[in-house]
Amino acid sequence: MSGTTFITRAPVRRTMADEWHSLPADDVLRRLDASPLGLNASDAARRLARFGPNELVRTARISPWRILLAQFVDVLVIVLIIAAIISAVLGTLQGELADLYDAILIVAIVIMNAILGFIQEYRAERSLEALKGLAAPKAHVLREGGIVAIPSRELVPGDITILAAGDRVAADARLLEAAGLRLNEASLTGESQPVTKAIEPLPRDSFVGDRKNMVFMGTAVEGGRGKAVVVETGMATELGKIAGLVQQETKEETPLQKQLDRLGRQIGIAILSAAGLIFGIGVLRDPRHIELLFLTAVGLAVAAIPEGLPAIVTISLALGLQRMIRRGALIRKLPAVEALGAASVICSDKTGTLTKGEMNVRILVAGARSCEVSGEGFDPKGTVKADGRPADPAADAGLRRLLECGVLCNDAFLKRERDRWMVEGDPTEGALIVAAVRAGLDVEAVRTRWPRVAELAFTSERKKMSTLHAALPASEVQHILAVPEAERHQRLKDLNLVLHVKGAPERILAACSHHLVDGERKPLTDDDRGQYLFRNQELAIRALRVIAHATREFSGGVPPLTEAALETDLTFLGFAGMMDAPRADAIEAIRRCKKAGIRVVMITGDHKLTAMAVAREMGILEEGEIALTGEELEKMSDEELLRQVERIRVYARVAPEHKMRIVDAWKKAGHIVAMTGDGVNDAPALKRANLGVAMGITGTDVAKESADMVLTDDNFASVVAAVEEGRGIYENIRKFVAFLLSANAGEVLIMFIATVAIADPAFLPFFAPVQLLWINLVTDGLPALALGVDPYPTDIMERPPRNPKEGVLSRDILFLIVVVSGILTAGTLGVFFLELREGADPTRAQTVAFTTIVFFELFLVFAMRSPRQTIWEIGLFTNTKLILAVLGSMLLQAAVIYIPFLHGVFGTEPLTVLDWVETLLISFSAFAFVDVLKVVRRRMRS
Repeated sequence: MSGTTFITRAPVRRTMADEWHSLPADDVLRRLDASPLGLNASDAARRLARFGPNELVRTARISPWRILLAQFVDVLVIVLIIAAIISAVLGTLQGELADLYDAILIVAIVIMNAILGFIQEYRAERSLEALKGLAAPKAHVLREGGIVAIPSRELVPGDITILAAGDRVAADARLLEAAGLRLNEASLTGESQPVTKAIEPLPRDSFVGDRKNMVFMGTAVEGGRGKAVVVETGMATELGKIAGLVQQETKEETPLQKQLDRLGRQIGIAILSAAGLIFGIGVLRDPRHIELLFLTAVGLAVAAIPEGLPAIVTISLALGLQRMIRRGALIRKLPAVEALGAASVICSDKTGTLTKGEMNVRILVAGARSCEVSGEGFDPKGTVKADGRPADPAADAGLRRLLECGVLCNDAFLKRERDRWMVEGDPTEGALIVAAVRAGLDVEAVRTRWPRVAELAFTSERKKMSTLHAALPASEVQHILAVPEAERHQRLKDLNLVLHVKGAPERILAACSHHLVDGERKPLTDDDRGQYLFRNQELAIRALRVIAHATREFSGGVPPLTEAALETDLTFLGFAGMMDAPRADAIEAIRRCKKAGIRVVMITGDHKLTAMAVAREMGILEEGEIALTGEELEKMSDEELLRQVERIRVYARVAPEHKMRIVDAWKKAGHIVAMTGDGVNDAPALKRANLGVAMGITGTDVAKESADMVLTDDNFASVVAAVEEGRGIYENIRKFVAFLLSANAGEVLIMFIATVAIADPAFLPFFAPVQLLWINLVTDGLPALALGVDPYPTDIMERPPRNPKEGVLSRDILFLIVVVSGILTAGTLGVFFLELREGADPTRAQTVAFTTIVFFELFLVFAMRSPRQTIWEIGLFTNTKLILAVLGSMLLQAAVIYIPFLHGVFGTEPLTVLDWVETLLISFSAFAFVDVLKVVRRRMRS
């Protein structure tokens, strides 16, 4: 089966892709040879044959077989496979079951690791399918002069597509008509606000998010209607370009993968060198036993390989994965669990991660009074305070009228779905509803008392919206709304009506003649108007989106229902300033990041002022640090960006290519980069980063499939919790690697010295293969696994990020390995020769030595819990799993010594009480020596 398949049709890339928005609509139609009435069937068929289907295609595909075979190229895995082959051959030639058991166990470990790796990587290969899911299944187009629904893959350049609320855009298109058309483009551009569309030409260098006369594949229509001509399809669309970037990206190995790979090479070289040296020395001493020496050297080589290391690493990472799930982080690729601990930079999306992704009114200005509004997202829990005290709309007429205007001139509804509050309608209008609820206003009661009888809709040209209300029973209102619009004025002219208006502050103030001051209507002077405009500017500088409110009352004489007649002589009520508010727990998480030496960088599609305001509030942007736009970034060379990257904390209005440049710059500066994101535009950068983190709730499928980790709660604080877990997991991996290598180094030294020093062939090999297997996989394995769940040091998030170039084995740990292996060797061989001197037979002497090395390791595992702290400083009972593992291993060792039918298998015999006292004292003394040595070294350093 071929590893890679190639498509026969290359994606079409038209040269006009960056110009359509800069041309008048008529020029676009002319260049596409299209008509406002749409294409006919034959013309559409010709274009489909020329440009190909409107779908995302795969340029290359990695086969499942290739993914599976890739799991066996890791150095340590190759060493294990070689060891398994040697063990199997020796077991077959000599009839030794122990060698065959060793081979079977090693193969089982290798297969388990391969299956886990295959599942993870095969899932990652589904990224393109997730992208395809964003394309709309159907599109409404003009064909033969009428509106028809066709499969979106049949759209072609020149088609006229009709857009309405709830539609998903099926291709990139240039707008010809737009009536209150608003699109949610967050998944593509990162822009948190719905974009109001227009049809006028724009500058050619406009950022994608600013191309308001264009609609893009994969985005959603939130309101209004429009008509557009398709200009790009398939891989030539903005979504298609991102699909291409995602496919080009290859994932780098994590720091742990690199270090284990290097460790595997080192172990392989060390084992071959030791085995060769033992064989060579033995042959020089006595060539007559060359066969026995060869078998001893090979047995030692197999025994020296830490067979349990890959399994214990995998299990430790999997246990860490389970803990992370409880803390809101789902890991898709096991090595990412540890790699998070090395992160020194987190590049975070703003909308939905650092913030809730939901608009919040932060300030209300009613006359001369200002009220601060608190709360997160659309959750109605929160407060409205004036001068530090809760505001009361019942006692403050100006605030009540402002809130009522925001509720009545509003089409949104607040609702609860499962455990989350949602807004049905425009999020800006939803924010006004939530603010009213937080102030204590009964929204439903207000709307029931003042039902709507007419309206003037919001448009991008008017920049305001008006609704007319009458205090009538619902039945009468239904009768009024049922009559044709032309006759409605006659039914309303004798009623008492109230007009509520909201919109852009400059437009609303221009239509006002009065303002409400302390509940009274007073003339609005030019000075008053200037003060309000200045206040509006102040709020805008804080990156607040400002909505002005006004009202007008009619007593039995309503004018014609037109903008010119209704929206004049208004009474100004005040402002509502809103923004996507930062999460409180994200602010705390950023504080923890700073303490841990981790830099946080905000990358967003929002405007620069908005991004800077949020970054300052969250503590990301401080004095002397820089904020850049995508346009400014575009003008910087890679060298200049590399020089400046550590000072730049905010990037605004950026494109997918920019995010990849930012990640590259940080990586070139020597950092491990974690990137968060939720949109399609984030997917390439998620793959480019060392660690991609996607949002689980608001994230698109392609972002999730491109990421290493998915946040189940979309919360930046969960990233920091995952970093803490990652640091702790790595700390524990280092512990059990050090423990296993100390034990194996001791075993190699013992076998080496015994081979050189003991002349009698009856004592060779010093440890039988089955005894070595028992030590490596039972007495080492259980305690090492318990070390994998050792409690993390309390100061783990107060340390700087570790150097990714530093190996798994630090200088402190290497020192411990040398000391521990030396103690193991001296103690085990010492007790062996002591037994021989006292007249013990070879079996008895080997049984005592075998038991001594087992207990050496079981006591020393407590010393390996920290390279610097003693067991009493850590706390003996802080890891009960380790105590149980050690006790379990001790019982298993006792079973090997005292159960008769195991004597023949393991070559042991029962020990006396005196033997046990001797063994326990010697093995425990090593633990005590290492802990005393830690204290001595610490005092010498201080």
